[in-house]
Amino acid sequence: MLQVTIPSVVRTVFGKGPMRQLRMNGKTPAVVYSGGKDPLALEFDATLLFKDLLFIHGCNAVITLEIEGDNKGTRQVLVQEIQKDPVTDQLLHVDFLEIEIDKALDFVVPVQFTGVARGVDMGGELRILKNEVHLHGCPLDIPDTIVADITELDRGEAGLTFGDLSLPDKVEMLDDAKVTCVLVQ
Repeated sequence: MLQVTIPSVVRTVFGKGPMRQLRMNGKTPAVVYSGGKDPLALEFDATLLFKDLLFIHGCNAVITLEIEGDNKGTRQVLVQEIQKDPVTDQLLHVDFLEIEIDKALDFVVPVQFTGVARGVDMGGELRILKNEVHLHGCPLDIPDTIVADITELDRGEAGLTFGDLSLPDKVEMLDDAKVTCVLVQ
């Protein structure tokens, strides 16, 4: 799994007007939720945060927040929600969820199909039915993508199922192993 470190500062201002001023000064407000504990209000440098979020876009990534003004210092988080202005694409607000690295969680991981199926070369049509899989495991054990080779698929075969995908150790699949994810018609 991808890991990124982002610096931040504890936010002390709240409300509509101060948030507008904060954004005008090149900062982005954010909140870290900690599962039952009080949320922590933060502010980030908008350019740096946008660049880091763009880098991890579409991936499951563990983010280490280096928090200035917090007694913990650093926190491990996942991106929960990103709010952007629909016209300017400016970051308005980001919600993070604090996690424990050694505690198993559920993740959705994309499946990447490689190669050209033999049945497609024979005139068949490749049908991708499922392109993501639900996995359960510790965040650092979860892969960014699951790669599946489809070169051996012929026309009319049952296809490739979730059970055929190779998973790393310590990771459990939550989807039914009999479900077909790709076939050639």
